[in-house]
Amino acid sequence: MCPHPGLPAATATADDAAVPTAASGETGATARIGESGPVGLLPDTEPVGEFRGSGYREPPLLVARTDGQLVRLPALLYLIVRLLVAQQAFVPEESEETENRDDAKMLARVAAAASEQSGLRLEAEHLAYLLDRKLAPLGLTTYADGTVPELARHNPFLALRVRVQVLAPAATWLVGGLLGWLFFPVVIPLVLAAAGIAEWWLLAGHSVSDAMSSTLADPVGVLAVLGLAVASTGFHECGHAAACRYSGAVPGGMGAGIYLVWPAFYTDITDTYRLNRAGRMRTDLGGVYFNAIFALALAAAYFSTGWAPLLVAVLSVNLEIVQQLLPTLRFDGYYLMADLVGVPDLYRYIGPILSHYLLRRPRDERLDALKRWPQAAVTTWVLLIVPALALELGYIAWQVPGLIHTDVQAVSSLLSRAATDPHPLLGAISAAVQILLLALPIAGIAAIAWQLGRAGWRLARLRLPGLARKLADGPERRRRLAYGTLAAAVAIPVGGGVGWALGALPGNQSAEPAAASPAPARPEHRPSTSAAPPPSSSSPAPAPPAANAVAAPETTPEPQAQETHRAAQHNDTTTTPSRTQRPAGPTGHRETGTPAPPTGSNGGSGPAEPPAESGPPPLSPTQSPSCPLLGVSMNC
Repeated sequence: MCPHPGLPAATATADDAAVPTAASGETGATARIGESGPVGLLPDTEPVGEFRGSGYREPPLLVARTDGQLVRLPALLYLIVRLLVAQQAFVPEESEETENRDDAKMLARVAAAASEQSGLRLEAEHLAYLLDRKLAPLGLTTYADGTVPELARHNPFLALRVRVQVLAPAATWLVGGLLGWLFFPVVIPLVLAAAGIAEWWLLAGHSVSDAMSSTLADPVGVLAVLGLAVASTGFHECGHAAACRYSGAVPGGMGAGIYLVWPAFYTDITDTYRLNRAGRMRTDLGGVYFNAIFALALAAAYFSTGWAPLLVAVLSVNLEIVQQLLPTLRFDGYYLMADLVGVPDLYRYIGPILSHYLLRRPRDERLDALKRWPQAAVTTWVLLIVPALALELGYIAWQVPGLIHTDVQAVSSLLSRAATDPHPLLGAISAAVQILLLALPIAGIAAIAWQLGRAGWRLARLRLPGLARKLADGPERRRRLAYGTLAAAVAIPVGGGVGWALGALPGNQSAEPAAASPAPARPEHRPSTSAAPPPSSSSPAPAPPAANAVAAPETTPEPQAQETHRAAQHNDTTTTPSRTQRPAGPTGHRETGTPAPPTGSNGGSGPAEPPAESGPPPLSPTQSPSCPLLGVSMNC
């Protein structure tokens, strides 16, 4: 599933809202209620209800905003929203002359009903206070004077942010309805059994390495595999939409974007937070289930035609399934884990858990808000995933020079091959696509290094306020020095790798005096190219597979082709660790208690403002990016 970071249900809580100042004026004064417009809920604001299957001791209460984002509220604020919905459903629109007076009466009626149901003593001034300080900043209601708030978006950590909608929600609803029959209980076991048999027949009875070699040597085959990988990812998203509709929720739009640096698809399935745990997990697994169906169709096509790229495409689909099920970045595996334990945003618990178990600091209240077994599951996830991510990042940093070295050689070989290809257009397109796939891991490493550097800088500002104040208050030279140091930390390893790679190219190496009658030397490493017969000395050698493609079987070139292969003989030795991606559940804090007394002109006392209680509100699994080229471009 591909999250569409920020577009669907990013969630906030009453605790996260900024306290209005000038926009709300003098909070609690009855005379100002409705003076700038009608007071009440924003259009299409809807109470969703309790988050079922929750891992919290007290299940969160959710409200859907006008833009589709979910907001987690404490019981008192949720009650007020529900009463406002009921009031606006039965109270007709009033004329402008009586708007002020009628809005005040409407708030008084809501306050009376809330007092009766909550047992608290609430008046219209208290409701005006809560509108200004809590509900309006969250984008659920207007301010007490009728001013419409600006909707702020909540962007979770590692969510999909760069995206564009391709299919409208109506089209996604239609697609989900057409494919929903694939989730009938009698169909699922038949499909999975057929897919398993097809996979066994393909992988046990056919040479994937031979198919890979012949495909990489054929521009048409390379483009076909990439096209089928994209089609598989699109069908993956259809699986999320179909599962969402079959389970009883309404899927949103579908689209495409960039997750970190990789192309990704997404489906908005925010509405699944209305479902129980089984419905949410069915939606999470719908994507990989449709990948299995797509692989079954490819196996049938290969059985009919015997075309090697179809076998390679099946391998690509298998890699996509594995990538999607990894519970690290915001992909399907992450959301499956989150829905299993009933804790939507797992990333927000990394800090509290590491602080408690590694630094021996007191337990964070956010951990105490979880039930016992979800707390144990989240703790295990953090203690396993954080070291794994750290090791992966360290391995990536260590491999940067070798990766750049290999990529530069592969690009040179691809360009040479494209220049002499018998099909110039197809050869150029194939080379361009493979070069792009080679560049994506390097761009991703640079982007990750930059983001980590910025995060380290923000942490240093928090931990070392004196240094941060000096840099902020000092001359421009200090700020330039700080950002220059950060840029150098990214540029030095990348630039060093590029320089080493360029210096290692055959044209840049110093020539050695030739012997009188040199005998062809046996290569130290046999290049992984294709299984086709070796080229003659008069024709260019086929390009080695890209560093991020699956390696072909090793073959020993003929002596006359030895020198041609020497420049690319190490291209099969460097691999890039796979990455996975997907978005998070709602984040925020719960509140309990009573509202604080408003600062009205009468100075009366009233219920206290509900204090915040930690705990993230569910965020939509809408955003779990599916990267179609990730399995093809990287050795997963």
